[in-house]
Amino acid sequence: MFGKWTKNIDEEYMNAEVTKIDDDDVSIAMDNQKEVDRKINNSGMLQKYSELAKVMYGMLKDYRRGIYTKVPWFTIATIAFAFLYILNPLDIIPDFIPGLGYIDDMAVITFGLRFIETDLHNYLDWKLEEQA
Repeated sequence: MFGKWTKNIDEEYMNAEVTKIDDDDVSIAMDNQKEVDRKINNSGMLQKYSELAKVMYGMLKDYRRGIYTKVPWFTIATIAFAFLYILNPLDIIPDFIPGLGYIDDMAVITFGLRFIETDLHNYLDWKLEEQA
């Protein structure tokens, strides 16, 4: 049942959409952190991504400040795309549909994390070294 709605969200879709992200999109994602956090924490389905979202926002902030530069643009763009997708209430499955509205958001985050998992680990390692 869920597959029919999320079949359009796959690696090819993610790659195509992430390559469209530019610096202005990253700024929009950064400027809307509170709204993204609210949607993640109030959605039930996305709550398990709450801590990862904090790490991803931390990476975006450190990247934008120029203090963490060992990250490919694709990773930054993937994070921005995932957050912008969450912000969009009229995406593949509109968020206002009870019980189903966040399935596509979860799929986008899940695919995005598959692309950037190593970079997130590297960032966390760097944060630990910086604090030591």
